[in-house]
Amino acid sequence: MAKQFSYGTAGFREKADVLAPVMYRVGILAALRSKYKKGAAIGVMITASHNPVEDNGVKVVDPMGEMMEQSWEAFATMLANTATENIDSAVDKIKKETNIDDSIKAKVIFARDTRPSGEEMMTNVKNGIMYMKAEYTDVGILTTPQLHFIVRCTNDTSYGVPTEEGYNEKLSAAFKKLYPSDKKLNIMVDCANGVGAPHLLKLASLLGSFVDVQIVNDGSSGVLNHKCGADYVKSNQLPPEGITLADGVCCATIDGDADRLMFFTQQDGGFVLLDGDRIAILIAIFLNELIKESRLELNLGIVQTAYANGGSTKFLSESKIPVACAKTGVKHLHHLAQDFDIGVYFEANGHGTVLFSPSALSTINNANSSNKSLTELKAVVDLINQTVGDALSDLLLVQVILAKKDFTMKDWAKMYIDLPNKLCKVKIEDRTVVKTTNAERTCTAPEGLQDAIDALVGDIENARSFVRPSGTEDVVRVYAEADTKENVDKLALAVSRKVHELAKGVGSPP
Repeated sequence: MAKQFSYGTAGFREKADVLAPVMYRVGILAALRSKYKKGAAIGVMITASHNPVEDNGVKVVDPMGEMMEQSWEAFATMLANTATENIDSAVDKIKKETNIDDSIKAKVIFARDTRPSGEEMMTNVKNGIMYMKAEYTDVGILTTPQLHFIVRCTNDTSYGVPTEEGYNEKLSAAFKKLYPSDKKLNIMVDCANGVGAPHLLKLASLLGSFVDVQIVNDGSSGVLNHKCGADYVKSNQLPPEGITLADGVCCATIDGDADRLMFFTQQDGGFVLLDGDRIAILIAIFLNELIKESRLELNLGIVQTAYANGGSTKFLSESKIPVACAKTGVKHLHHLAQDFDIGVYFEANGHGTVLFSPSALSTINNANSSNKSLTELKAVVDLINQTVGDALSDLLLVQVILAKKDFTMKDWAKMYIDLPNKLCKVKIEDRTVVKTTNAERTCTAPEGLQDAIDALVGDIENARSFVRPSGTEDVVRVYAEADTKENVDKLALAVSRKVHELAKGVGSPP
């Protein structure tokens, strides 16, 4: 185990052939976390999401279906890099530092996606759990959000039935209460040749005869995430293999473990992407209308990252919907969304959900009214998977909103205009020399870089630019936005050159 592993937002994620020892240790960690949480069930999801098929990964899910508490990431990293002969002492160290009561029986629930390496990875996780003499439940091949849902329901029976069937029944029942049955639903969904395909098929079969979901890239012949899936579509601004676009046709794309969702269509012969920013705004506008019509006093807000397009932020400001800005990474958005009664958060990559605070849920559930909007709001709460971004849940919610607002894809796309933008990267000697604050929008080091950015931005209309170090490689990511494509290209190049100059760039300047 010479290679060093680090637990981050995505858990551990590497080439599958080096992960077996890490999986064993994650099984141990999950059992320890369960003991720490007084015997509550902890989840383990084996997936590498949108990564290529030869990769795999694993992440730990906390009792309420949320990502593992950040303070435990250091324990995960430490344990993953511990030699086999030192595992006992590493386990004792974690027990001592966290005051774990060893008499508490641990419970772990685990699942995997469809990767060929998944079965071997699962066996190693199970062996780690057994080393800790913990109880375990193998729930098989599921989407990541389904595993999060099952963990939540196991620990909180009021949330639902902790099975795949319970998940499907809860979502389908809520959908049927909301979707206008006199309208047909026709949608083509790219499932990235991943685990989402069979599970969307099962869910769609429960939605009603007026729903026609055509699944493309279902895994029967193609390769996972190869020329398909949400990451491919977003990065290339192209439809995935297997889909021929026509003007106005509603298409969606999810990723390999079904926790990201984006929509796309063709308009006047051109490709149009409706990403996480647009999904968040559509949902927020709809929820805001329901809240007002239900006559409830609830504070709704949207959480974005610095990467959110300025056009979306301006639209929200004009719509008088509060916006908070979080650091990049879904755990940061999730945390900030908890500051609102109803917090909507999506990354531009299509990963996001809606959180309802306990007081908001109490207000909604205890409101004594036959108000139609209140009834719909209650159904929306059930349709949303609050534990984590869920492509299948979000897919159904977006279709409900489009139908209720009588929106075509064109109507949705023209809610606001995106400002031209560009994302590029600059290779540097050491990414740690670049430091940021203000949710990564302001650069505090190296000295002079932020002043240079401010000067460049000040020369261009509607311009904005920021830089942030990559979390995984020695590069700096540069984001630029401006009034025209020509100006955005000019700004991105100028900022990139300043990064190269002041942050010890590698190779020739951009």
